[in-house]
Amino acid sequence: MNKITPQPGIMDIALYQGGQSHVEGVENVIKLSSNENPFGPSPKAIEAVRDSATLLHRYPVTDHYNLRAAIGERHGLDPDRIICGVGSDEVLQFVAQAYAGPGDEVIHTEHGFSMYPIIARMAGATPVEVPERDRKVDVDAILAAVTDRTRIVFVTNPGNPTSTMISDAELTRLAEGLPQTCLMVLDGAYAEFVPGFDGGAGLVDRFDNVIMTRTFSKIYGLGGMRVGWGYAHREIIDVLNRVRQPFNLSLTAIAAAEAAVADVEYVEFCRAENARLREWLSAELAKIGVPSDPSCTNFILARFADQAEAEACDAYLQSKGLIVRRVAGYKLPNALRITVGDEKACSRVVAAITAFKGGAA
Repeated sequence: MNKITPQPGIMDIALYQGGQSHVEGVENVIKLSSNENPFGPSPKAIEAVRDSATLLHRYPVTDHYNLRAAIGERHGLDPDRIICGVGSDEVLQFVAQAYAGPGDEVIHTEHGFSMYPIIARMAGATPVEVPERDRKVDVDAILAAVTDRTRIVFVTNPGNPTSTMISDAELTRLAEGLPQTCLMVLDGAYAEFVPGFDGGAGLVDRFDNVIMTRTFSKIYGLGGMRVGWGYAHREIIDVLNRVRQPFNLSLTAIAAAEAAVADVEYVEFCRAENARLREWLSAELAKIGVPSDPSCTNFILARFADQAEAEACDAYLQSKGLIVRRVAGYKLPNALRITVGDEKACSRVVAAITAFKGGAA
C-alpha cells in the first residue's frame, strides 16, 4: 500500500541538539552551553521591546527597511544589499534553498556549525565534509574537495565550536580558488568579538559569489528574539528575498534589533568584558593542565586528555550546577565548549575544574 513519504534526504537529517539548560535535581544552575551574552541585551533593546507591546496587533513591515538602514549605518554597508532573517540560520537556509538542490554538493568543514549539513539536506543537496587542520579551517582541503557539482562552501569564521579563525589572506585565497558557479558563505556569528574585523564584508565587495552572514544572538544578547542578517551583491539579495517569507521577523524582534545595533557603547562594554574574562579563564585552566586555543569568540574550547576525562569533567561540572557543552558530535570528543560567563561564573568554572583535576577547590 502506498503511503506519504518525505523528500529524499530528509530522513538523513540528524536533529539539531541545542545547549542543555537544566540538570535533574540541581537548582540555581549557570548555563554556559549556548554562548549567550551573560550580561543580557542592551537596556535600550529591552525598552524597545516594552514599547512595541502596544503595537502587537499590527503586522510588521515586510522589507525591514529601518533595521537594514541601522545595520548599514553601523557597519558602513549598503542597506539595499542586506537581507534579514530569523537568526542567521534562516539566511543560510535561504542560500541553500535558492542555490543548491538534488545532485549538487555543499561543502562544510569537519568542526563547522552542525546546521550546515542539515541545511544542505533540507535543499536536497549532498553535504561534503572536509578536514580541518589543528582545529582551523584548511583552505587547501576545501579547494581539493571542490567539484563541478559544488554549489556552496560554508565557512564559520571565527569557528564554532573551535573558537579559532583564519586570516583575510586565507579567505581571499579561498575566494579566488572557487569557481564562479559556487557561492562562498562566510558565517560571522562571532565576528563582533574580534576588534576591527569586518566579518568578510570587504570580500563580499570584491567577489560576486561571496555572502556574509551575521547574528544578533551573540554579543547583542538577543538569542530569544531570533534576528540575523546577510550581506551580498544586490543580485544575490534579490534572489534570496524571493524565498523569504514576507513577515519572517516580528515587530518586537525588529524593534529590539534596531535598538541593539545602535547602542555602540553597550556592545563595546560586552566585547571588553568578554575579552578580559576569556583571557583569565583560559589562562587559569591552562595552569591546571586544561589547554585551549587562543579564542576569537565568547567561549573557549577546553581540551582534556581523552573523551573519558572530558565526559567525567562535564558530569562533575553538572553536579556543581555548571552546564557546558560536550562537542563529541563535532568530532572533538576530548573537549568541552565553555561559554565565557560573568566574573562569578568564570570563577566557579575554574574552581570546579580545579577540584575535578585534584587540586584545591
